[in-house]
Amino acid sequence: MSSKRIFTGNNVYLPGSDNVIPATVTVDKSTGKIVLVEPNVRRKRQDFTDVTADEDFIDAGDKVIIPGLVDAHVHLNEPGRTDWEGFWTGTRAAASGGITTVIDMPLNSIPPTTTVANLEEKRQAAKGQCWTDVGFWGGVIPGNQVHLRPLIDAGVKGFKCFLIESGVEEFPCVAEQDLVPAMETLKGTPTVLCFHAELDTSPAAPEATTPANPTHYQTFLTSRPPELEIAAIKLITSLHARYPSLRLHIVHLSASSALPLIEAAKSSGLPLTIETCFHYLSLSASQIPHGHPEFKCCPPIRSSTNQDALWEGLEKGLIDFVVSDHSPCVVELKKVEDGDIMNAWGGISTLGLGLSLLWTEGKKRDVKNLLKKAVQWLAVGTAKHAGLENVKGKLEVGFDGDLVIWDPEVEFTVTKESLNFKNKLTPYEGLTLKGKVQQTYLRGNLVYDAVEGFAEKPVGNFV
Repeated sequence: MSSKRIFTGNNVYLPGSDNVIPATVTVDKSTGKIVLVEPNVRRKRQDFTDVTADEDFIDAGDKVIIPGLVDAHVHLNEPGRTDWEGFWTGTRAAASGGITTVIDMPLNSIPPTTTVANLEEKRQAAKGQCWTDVGFWGGVIPGNQVHLRPLIDAGVKGFKCFLIESGVEEFPCVAEQDLVPAMETLKGTPTVLCFHAELDTSPAAPEATTPANPTHYQTFLTSRPPELEIAAIKLITSLHARYPSLRLHIVHLSASSALPLIEAAKSSGLPLTIETCFHYLSLSASQIPHGHPEFKCCPPIRSSTNQDALWEGLEKGLIDFVVSDHSPCVVELKKVEDGDIMNAWGGISTLGLGLSLLWTEGKKRDVKNLLKKAVQWLAVGTAKHAGLENVKGKLEVGFDGDLVIWDPEVEFTVTKESLNFKNKLTPYEGLTLKGKVQQTYLRGNLVYDAVEGFAEKPVGNFV
């Protein structure tokens, strides 16, 4: 039996390249690590006398080989709300979209990941269920600063907090008086503190004489204006000036009007990073019909002009990378039957579609060097954010053998049947997308094949 698995093709994306090149990548099957990368070398099976099994020589031909993607913002909800999503279904969906590592958010599971005991409960729930590698964010809530350093020691990748109510009572939002002791605790560590950056500083509005229609998307959009994001980012950057060595991060930026604040903070040298999401880059408010709560997320999808500015911010480097913020729920909570957007759960299900969404929209916009940028935004940048930059996101010796065989030319229509996450409700149903994952390998192991489906058993580890 061969001790290695060989991947070769005409179009391989290697670190630092502007374009794909012929190359061969060798993975040690015993360690799952890449042990050899041969640029501009197109191997044949007969070159390897010790490779006897068909599955140990993978020739991608003209299809593209890229590193496995890292989604650094996913809600898997298990334990406690496993009927919304779980490790088994969520990581299968991720693998079908070329994602080999997901970082699970600390809320929507019960208990939330705010103590080491809660983290261990989540790990126990995940054991044996993960089709990708999985890491965990910890949570910052009022009064839990004593738990933060122990959580770092236990392996969380960083922390998440809310400046506005999260939507679940077990994960309350924080105010400045909560953040100061948390940041005091975290300063001097290599961790990162992530913010849901919406903050409502306006006085309560008077009751409208004629209530706005809750089935109209504009009603929801008006309730979450860009000013909420701007107010939050002003608070974040003012706190950052007091703790300039602590890495801070803004999750799911939707308001492009906040980009000047972000640019100023970055220009001042503060270690601040920003993410946006596939839905903000591929959907706009004008496309959303009345009575369709599946489009609801917080912060909201805004105008096409706003979307254009987000793409500009992404290409300029003000926005560092793109994530799914996969945040599903049971269909009943989405209020799809009565179309009540205002009272529906806010979250969009995306796992399995992200690369195709980005590719489709990027092609429409004629984004130059799109493959290089996609790998940077979906693998390199997200791996660095999660502290995995030395093992994930690149086809490089010493890195995990996470590879994706990708066909950028295939077109497909999103159907319920094609979705692999648990509750098959998404605003992307019916869209025709370009580019499709053919195979996903985790540490050299085939975990997903577009024709054959999933492997016999999951092989994901905790990272």
